[in-house]
Amino acid sequence: MIRGKSIEMQFHSEMLAVYDACAALGFRPVLLRRMVILKGGVKAARELIFQPGATGLERLAQAGKAEMAMEGLMTHPRFLPLFSASEIAEAKRRLQGTGSGGRSRGRRNAEVTNV
Repeated sequence: MIRGKSIEMQFHSEMLAVYDACAALGFRPVLLRRMVILKGGVKAARELIFQPGATGLERLAQAGKAEMAMEGLMTHPRFLPLFSASEIAEAKRRLQGTGSGGRSRGRRNAEVTNV
């Protein structure tokens, strides 16, 4: 554990880093960033995990960096105590690409852009 930082604050910092990782790939998940800033990382993740297309997972996966996505953070052993079994299961499902496949709002064929 990072000295002096609670696990919730560590998760919050990592969630802000998800936005930065996406931005470096030319995609800015504004909803994710706004919710993290307004509600905190844990509460934002709990709400966003059931909103496909809002977390940047697709773009990070295209770049081979899915583990850097919110879903990857949620399933990291250090952060598991922060989430319910159903939230963790959904994060794992998304990472594995099972179920509905996830993307919404017409982003299925979106390309990663370099800015």
